[in-house]
Amino acid sequence: MSQSHPSQLLSQALSRLDQLTNWERKPRGEMRVGLEPMLDLMQRLGDPHRSFRAIHVAGTKGKGSVSALLEAGLLRAGWRVGRYGSPHVDRVNERVSVLGREVEDDALAKAIMQVLDSYESAKQAATAGEDATWFDVITAAAFVTFRDAALNWVVVEVGLGGRLDSTNVVFGEVAIVTNIGLEHTEILGVTREAIAGEKVGILKRGATLVTTLAADDAAGQVVQQRADELGCKVLRTELPEDATIVETNIALVGLVFDHLGRQGESVLERNAKGQPIGAWLLDPAVVDKARLPGRMERFDFLLPPALQDGRQTLPVIMDGAHVPFNIEAVLRDIARSASVSGDCIAVVALASDKDAPGFIEVLSRHVAYVVFTEASGSGRAHAARDLEMLAKSMGLACEAEPDPHRALELATMKLAETDGWMLVTGSLYLVGALRGTVLGNVG
Repeated sequence: MSQSHPSQLLSQALSRLDQLTNWERKPRGEMRVGLEPMLDLMQRLGDPHRSFRAIHVAGTKGKGSVSALLEAGLLRAGWRVGRYGSPHVDRVNERVSVLGREVEDDALAKAIMQVLDSYESAKQAATAGEDATWFDVITAAAFVTFRDAALNWVVVEVGLGGRLDSTNVVFGEVAIVTNIGLEHTEILGVTREAIAGEKVGILKRGATLVTTLAADDAAGQVVQQRADELGCKVLRTELPEDATIVETNIALVGLVFDHLGRQGESVLERNAKGQPIGAWLLDPAVVDKARLPGRMERFDFLLPPALQDGRQTLPVIMDGAHVPFNIEAVLRDIARSASVSGDCIAVVALASDKDAPGFIEVLSRHVAYVVFTEASGSGRAHAARDLEMLAKSMGLACEAEPDPHRALELATMKLAETDGWMLVTGSLYLVGALRGTVLGNVG
């Protein structure tokens, strides 16, 4: 994804950082797993991960949106809050939020340089930190940033899995597992139960687990068993099956806030000082503030003059959904919202570790036409031609165009002939590749 005009200092830090292995942009079959390099870095940096209280968020989908809601609610309560998430859409700064704002370039640069110096020391001493990856370093830099900002609470989103993820050096007083679907199967396992075992690995003795997984769900049984082993309390949402993504996220975060209130945590903000933290914090203003780029994000895309025959703009929704159950929920929620109408033409890229048949099967029931493309930079994309062949074998009208910008043009030309709308989905890397173009042509 693009890094737009960072400061000179941050450019230098990122240049140094990019020398390290970045598993976000490589096939992950040989991915190094283990917390030893991260623990070594933490020790060398004075254990910044112990300088704040944490809420740790894992799950197949919804981690980012849930984390943003937690952050917005805690800020509303008057606390000094940070949030760490991944991946980013436009700027690496998006990963590190301090008091509700992206970290400043030079502050992030300073933290990255400090961690890289510790990495170099580990290399010289031949200790575990010499195997640190790009994600280890950016995670450690986030924790250094939070310590330097003297934050009381940080919402930490897992990068991949949970048990062996770089973030799992923190103690999350509340551990959240949003949901479980099949993804990253070459690392996490090929069943929902195996994946649940990895994700609930963030739960530690003395913490509380909050989840949407039902007690009679196969993955839910796995997380309950782990909680029982550790003596941890489990809180579950109770929602109708047709609850929207937003309703589900609000219910999950509301459970967390009500729990914190029962634990004696109270509001510091003047107007409600001393009042227990609770789900009441999630008012419409807080929910609106928690919106993230590339999650159900809607634009009115200005059509080129040659294509303006009866309408000037085209509705475009961008969402990084990449697993079948989530794209199903996204399309269901869009259909209910009445913000768009007519046929949907989708621009889709999928990473090679995603369930392409399952994803395409969902599309075939909701979408009129798909332009398959490839999200440059991820280094592990399903070839657009392969997706086209698979989709055609399933009866879906489609074509392939490996270049995402050309794919956007093809979808735009096709939609100019109809009154429909466009969905850009399958990958946050694809959203990142095209979002600037769409933003630059908003009507």
